[in-house]
Amino acid sequence: MSEPLVSIIMRSYNEAWALKGTLPALRAQQYRNWELIVIDSGSTDGSQELIRAFQPAHFIQITPAEYNPSRVMNHGMRLARADVCLFLNADATPQGTDWLPRLAAPLANPRVAAVFGRQIPRPDCQAVYACDYERCFGPARESARWEHFFSMVSSGLRRDAWARRGFREELQYAEDDEYTRWCRAQGYDVLYVPESVVMHSHNYTVEQARRRSFGDARAIARAWSRHPDGISWWRIVLLGWLSDVRHDFRFCSSHRRFGEWPHAARVRWAQRAGKLAGYRQGWKESTPA
Repeated sequence: MSEPLVSIIMRSYNEAWALKGTLPALRAQQYRNWELIVIDSGSTDGSQELIRAFQPAHFIQITPAEYNPSRVMNHGMRLARADVCLFLNADATPQGTDWLPRLAAPLANPRVAAVFGRQIPRPDCQAVYACDYERCFGPARESARWEHFFSMVSSGLRRDAWARRGFREELQYAEDDEYTRWCRAQGYDVLYVPESVVMHSHNYTVEQARRRSFGDARAIARAWSRHPDGISWWRIVLLGWLSDVRHDFRFCSSHRRFGEWPHAARVRWAQRAGKLAGYRQGWKESTPA
């Protein structure tokens, strides 16, 4: 029996340094029947040349100003020919030749609407962010006990579930969180596939970390259908920061990276302050005047 087609949708922007590893890793996959769809946001670092040489099924170019994650992913889904569609960021490099089949396999079940794979940080990843990867994707991942967690970086969707309702294009952040919450509310399963692994991480500046936390929280609050109880400075900023730095202290100590803990504490404070401001702004925007 021949392998069913799988569509891979990739977003890229000035990540030639990573594509030099990501594209060969795709070529090396033991599962052969797949197509690649790339939507590039105006790269100027040689990414476009690398992508063209790879000869994807579709190569769509947009300007940076046109980029909206939900719109891009919906566009990729419309171009895809397969019933199972995988998403892979350009800077997420598959580890091993079984990234694709392991991530796609659970989507053969019509009850499974979405899946996401494991991410491991790159060797240069700062401790504050490496700690997050351990909490989210490690062997004893804390995220399994959270109310909800999903990452689009290395993930997959069933077309028939997406066809019922795609990503909300008014959201600039947290679109994957909102979409997979909707999937669960419709009775679908959303699964973690730790056997499918990519290497991926970012070393955000303190300000970048604050802005990202603000954007995610704002988008989540805009999508809420209830009053955000418990959104206060004491709970979100102070208590949240204390919890974060405790995790960072343990991580830095166990990995002999204690010199990075003060930096982690600064990043966490910025993230927590951004989160509170984002919640308040999003709730204000979602509340009728």
